[in-house]
Amino acid sequence: MIYITRRERFNAAHKLYRQEWSDEQNLEIFGKCSNPNWHGHNYELYVTVKGEINPETGFVIDLKELKKIITVYVTNELDHRNINLDVDFMKGKMASTEVLAVTIFEVLKPHVENQGAILHSIKLYETENNFVEYFG
Repeated sequence: MIYITRRERFNAAHKLYRQEWSDEQNLEIFGKCSNPNWHGHNYELYVTVKGEINPETGFVIDLKELKKIITVYVTNELDHRNINLDVDFMKGKMASTEVLAVTIFEVLKPHVENQGAILHSIKLYETENNFVEYFG
């Protein structure tokens, strides 16, 4: 078993809030991330896949195909968008980095499997100091 990782980047806005809570409660729980006028991040996404090396190609997965999958199903949907308002796969979900990472995993998994690899993990950096990892 071998692992390979592809990094992609996207920029997106979001806010953390619950509509059923008051502005004061949202501010208390989510701080400045509940800003009514949104805020943005320069995200870094690391997609790690695993599998056996194909003896004909020497690849676990063709990285051109992995890039295409990530671009079509994730970065094209998120880049320069409002995660809360514009991203179909995030509708009705909290726009936290944790939930976003889990959802990205769920979106990518079948497409990676169609290429004969296994999606191992998603690592999503929200800032240089804050990131999440999800292993399915």
